[in-house]
Amino acid sequence: MHQDRDTEIELRLLIEAIYLKYSYDFRDYSGASVKRRVNHALRQFDCSTISALQERVLHDPAAFMQLLQFLTIPVSEMFRDPGHFLAIRQEVVPLLRTYPSIKIWIAGCSTGEEVYSMAILLREEGLLDRTIIYATDINPTSLEKAKQGIFSLENVRAYNQNYLKAGGQRAFSDYYTGAYEYAIFDKTLRENVTFADHSLATDSVFSETQLISCRNVLIYFNKKLQDRAFGLFHDSLCHRGFLVLGSKETLDFSAYSKSFEALVKQERIYRKS
Repeated sequence: MHQDRDTEIELRLLIEAIYLKYSYDFRDYSGASVKRRVNHALRQFDCSTISALQERVLHDPAAFMQLLQFLTIPVSEMFRDPGHFLAIRQEVVPLLRTYPSIKIWIAGCSTGEEVYSMAILLREEGLLDRTIIYATDINPTSLEKAKQGIFSLENVRAYNQNYLKAGGQRAFSDYYTGAYEYAIFDKTLRENVTFADHSLATDSVFSETQLISCRNVLIYFNKKLQDRAFGLFHDSLCHRGFLVLGSKETLDFSAYSKSFEALVKQERIYRKS
């Protein structure tokens, strides 16, 4: 019992120390999620206690950047949940066509799989040339990988089925070049993409947008931080703009539940009221 209490104290001190030293704010992330990730990091860092890990990251910025990879855990795939992208193609794209120019914010873009998926969809629908995509994340290592557009060829081949189920109109291999064991994606897909460091916990709105995609990020936040994120999205979206969430995320019971209406509820696609 006392050991569990000590662990909770150590964990809280670690998260507070990270915020004070590096300005990364995990204080309102789900406690269970952070604890699980830190415990995994302990084994990798060969630290017997969270206090020992805290000492490492406070005095060694490189160690903190290593820990950040555990705290953010970049996990993604292209055209993840194909029905979601098919719904965007069928229900959202026709409405996006009515705008002379389009700005899209992909919040928590991780290593870029969703960015390239969205860019491919927009190209096939003839909208990419008049779209600016803001791809943001708190993990600079993930952002750098996203900028490069180089992914495991084995994984990319597996994404082909997702692409087809999402209404893909070409051969998926048209969008990348295979080299050794990697797929290098067409650089023109990211010509209108701005990759930037942005934290939903501490940063503010930076642009008016027509569509915001934040998928499988909010599940790691507590309710207070979820409401902060929803507030940012609401303030960023233009009148009648679109918000898309992950399959396990919802606006229901949030402070902003009445500020949006479901466009395709099953696929967690909402429209600003």
